[in-house]
Amino acid sequence: MRASLGSIVALIAICLLALIGLALTGGGIWLLTLGGSWYYLVCGIAFLATAALVFLRRPEALIVFALVVVGTLIWALYEVGFDWWPLAARGGLVFLLGLLLLTPWVTRRLGTRNVADALDGRDRRPTVTHGAGAALSAALGIALVVAVSSWFSDQHNIVGSLPGPRAEAPTYDIPDGEWHAYGRTQAGQRYSPLAQITPANVGDLEEAWHYHTGDESQPGDPTETTFQVTPLKIGDRLFLCTPHQNVIAVNATTGEEIWRYDPQIQGELALQHLTCRGLSYQPPGDATAAAAPTAVPDAAATEAPDAATPAGATPPAAAADTEQAGEGEAPAATATELSQGGNLTAPQTGGEAETDQPVSPEASAGQPVAATTSSRDTATCDAKLFMPTADARVIALDPETGAVCGNFGNGTGQIDLWQRMPNVNPGSYYSTSPVIVAGNLIIVGGTVLDNVSTSEASGVIRAFDIATAELVWAWDSGNPDQTAPLPEGQTYTPNSPNSWSISAADEELGLVYVPLGNEPPDQWGPDRSEAVERFSSSVVALDIATGEVRWVYQTVHHDLWDFDVPSQPSLLDITVGGESVPVLVQPTKQGEVFVLDRRTGEPVLPVIEKPAPGGAVEPDFTAPTQPVSALSFDPQALRESDMWGATMLDQLACRIAFRGYKYEGRYTPPSLEGTLVYPGNFGVFNWGSVAVDPVRQVMFSTPAYLAFVSTLVPRDDETSLVVNDEQPEGALPALNENFGAPYAVELAPFTSWLGLPCQAPPWGYVAGADLTTGEIVWMHKNGTVRDQSPIPVPFKMGVPDLGGPVMTAGGVAFISGTLDYYVRGYDVTTGKELWKARLPAGGQATPMSYEGADGRQYILVAAGGHGSLGTKRGDSVIAYALPDRSAEADAE
Repeated sequence: MRASLGSIVALIAICLLALIGLALTGGGIWLLTLGGSWYYLVCGIAFLATAALVFLRRPEALIVFALVVVGTLIWALYEVGFDWWPLAARGGLVFLLGLLLLTPWVTRRLGTRNVADALDGRDRRPTVTHGAGAALSAALGIALVVAVSSWFSDQHNIVGSLPGPRAEAPTYDIPDGEWHAYGRTQAGQRYSPLAQITPANVGDLEEAWHYHTGDESQPGDPTETTFQVTPLKIGDRLFLCTPHQNVIAVNATTGEEIWRYDPQIQGELALQHLTCRGLSYQPPGDATAAAAPTAVPDAAATEAPDAATPAGATPPAAAADTEQAGEGEAPAATATELSQGGNLTAPQTGGEAETDQPVSPEASAGQPVAATTSSRDTATCDAKLFMPTADARVIALDPETGAVCGNFGNGTGQIDLWQRMPNVNPGSYYSTSPVIVAGNLIIVGGTVLDNVSTSEASGVIRAFDIATAELVWAWDSGNPDQTAPLPEGQTYTPNSPNSWSISAADEELGLVYVPLGNEPPDQWGPDRSEAVERFSSSVVALDIATGEVRWVYQTVHHDLWDFDVPSQPSLLDITVGGESVPVLVQPTKQGEVFVLDRRTGEPVLPVIEKPAPGGAVEPDFTAPTQPVSALSFDPQALRESDMWGATMLDQLACRIAFRGYKYEGRYTPPSLEGTLVYPGNFGVFNWGSVAVDPVRQVMFSTPAYLAFVSTLVPRDDETSLVVNDEQPEGALPALNENFGAPYAVELAPFTSWLGLPCQAPPWGYVAGADLTTGEIVWMHKNGTVRDQSPIPVPFKMGVPDLGGPVMTAGGVAFISGTLDYYVRGYDVTTGKELWKARLPAGGQATPMSYEGADGRQYILVAAGGHGSLGTKRGDSVIAYALPDRSAEADAE
């Protein structure tokens, strides 16, 4: 039996060595022809030699393999130094095969035991400590020592401490404990002035309540169905929206649902994305003045329409008897299709809060003031919530009751965003992000389909009167000098650059700051107009009153990489040269963070133009230079040695692929053979943006690094599918076909056959930067692969984050968007992770912080997953707080 087992193990070793040797030899020859490393060919030959020697029962097999181990170690250290994960990819398989060769079943078959040896009791066959086996043992021991040493060396870590306070805390017209806009204020800082949670006590955070929206995946949803909401907190209520566009009010202290509104989205839509990132809020009072906010009392305080209402508000008005069209300018057919009123309902099953703390009778009595199922429930609203919908409406709701505002939009309570639009195709245009409320206007942008056709809607930015919903101005980047409402019969410019992300506003300067994307298709641009070339992938400052351009700053010239500006600008004042300067901080997909004077658009931190690669497919072209900021998270250009894999085999495949693609560094143009785009269009920064502390004048960010491959595919005609196998079901669009352009595009992450990134980790970080100097003070890899690997191992490799951070005056920052399902708290000063809590689904949203009626500071997270990232879907909204010591004292 022993002989049989030994023969089987030896045969396995021979087969493994031979098969791997053949793969390494063949792949090594291929790599060498592409100008790559010689290591794999030499290693493959050594594997084959070892297999042959084991087959011939020669102990020299162990000597040869010891040389493989030592040679691999020297080569790996030369390429990557003491960096554990790249070392493991190079040497892991070699180390395991070395252990296999040292097993007794193999060593007993190497060499022979002659008669003289038998007579004097000696056995000259190799063992772990004898002969050729000792040499291999020594080589493996050295490799193990180096591997263990690398565990204590983090070559990707920047250690430092951010400075303390430098300025007085700015004052805003909202209470410290509230959150009135996506970034708390229209300045987009994602900064809470609350300081109850500190580095010293953040470890005590516990779940206070857990609410389920009941919004689940549905048949016909697009792949990118996402729960990205950052709720608003007004009075003692939270207001949020779900992927399928329900609007919900819950008690901020208990998590109890108060009311729910369903906008009744029309049927099949040509959606690329289905999401809602948040709502917008107009405080009660004179809409033409900067009104101070008034808290909205909880509906739990009343159950009758004539009970207490917010200051300045009126009870719900009677429902209108007849349907009315939306905007007066809208074509009759479109207005009829899109002016559905929606349903207002009482709390439902599936919209429940889970909490360990007792709920007071007052809180549990929270029934909506006008809880009916009629699609015509209306109110005369003073304060308003604005909800953008997937069928291109903006609906105004009463924060008190959830009823549609009948005194808005000619009685419909909504705006039809298809008015004056070219290429009307429901679902192909809508506002995925909350609108901006500035003075007496709401300012609305929207997303158009990327890479579907050259006949898409316009990216026009429009401002509507906040009281009447009448169009005040419209800025179309394809026709930038015409901002007055268009005459009858005219439409906006098709395919013009759009703003799908979140804008910011400075009402004192009278400016709204709009991040712009690109003209579709993203990867092909020889026919772009002069205006498109000027405004694509830029941040534009528009006059709030007129929509006229005050300044524009372009972050990418002639963008061919989908490097649209994805992030909300953050506005704050910083001290430069002893003077306070009002700045705009603009993160970008390519990793630049531009710090601009928000009055003029001039760089405050230096920006230089660097030469960029050429060689675009004719008749397209590239810009000769591209801007690079002093504050830059642009990674070093990829090299062959940066390729990675679970084993040396898939790493070899990634090296071959790397050598086969066109790549000359960042801004290498798309090509017919395939171009490596790094950073990829996932973005170093995306819609989650960054958080800034206006007191310390620092930034907390979550840079991510993933390479993509972009390949242009010639089209024979304007209708055939080229990169999709079949037309998606229903009205969903065939993405990346670029109907009407000469090329479709294939876009995919740069991964191995195992689905792992071909570039070595880390792929995601947390980072802190000083905005006054542009210095990245600290930077640490962040997150584990627990929820992205077949075996749930919590290796801290650094994974991307999609969703933004929030900072607090207590010196703690929070994020929840990493690809593992955790919300984490960090020391802002050093970036040290201080606390984490497990989430039930992907948390790809931006957290927020507020003060509850019980006086506690809460951290709120939406955990519902992200379709295109493949994170687990869910419907959770979870609040965390420090333990309620007063409740504990009362209990005693």
